[in-house]
Amino acid sequence: PTPGDGTTPAEYAVALATEKALSLAASSRLPVLGADTVVVGPGGRVMGKPADADEARTMLRFLRGRRNSVITGVAVALPDGEAVYADSLETRGLMRDYTDEEIDAYVATGDPLDKAGAYGIQDRVFRPVAEVYGCSSNIVGLPLCLVDRLLRRAGLSVPGPAAPRPTGARCGYCDALMPMELMAP
Repeated sequence: PTPGDGTTPAEYAVALATEKALSLAASSRLPVLGADTVVVGPGGRVMGKPADADEARTMLRFLRGRRNSVITGVAVALPDGEAVYADSLETRGLMRDYTDEEIDAYVATGDPLDKAGAYGIQDRVFRPVAEVYGCSSNIVGLPLCLVDRLLRRAGLSVPGPAAPRPTGARCGYCDALMPMELMAP
């Protein structure tokens, strides 16, 4: 599937994650976890990783001061691809009104090139996100609450509590806590 062919962004993210997990599970004796993230901007524009610095600048300018959704697909494939457990999680965010100079400095680091939507909430200098609505670990790129649920559905034992419990702000979906240093001011 591709964005725009009738596939929803969530279905697209799950398909990407499943493809990743199955590509390794076929020759594995262990379960494989696959994940992929897309950013959905205003107007339903689906964004993956930028191809280059110019595309990263374009994405960041498009998102500046606007709301977007981060959708992560997660798949757990059992050995030999015998079964796949997959789902997605959506978290909404509001980007801050950063300047073109801040965009240029951030893009110059190279960090945006491996991130969907060309941003990472955890960047301590650029700090692109003003507000998060939903699962904070999802907006970082791996929703630990969803990973936990899928592992349990697959019958895999998960030691410890059902979700991580660091100190910080509460996740709006899973009640996990997010370290404050990953939250934008």
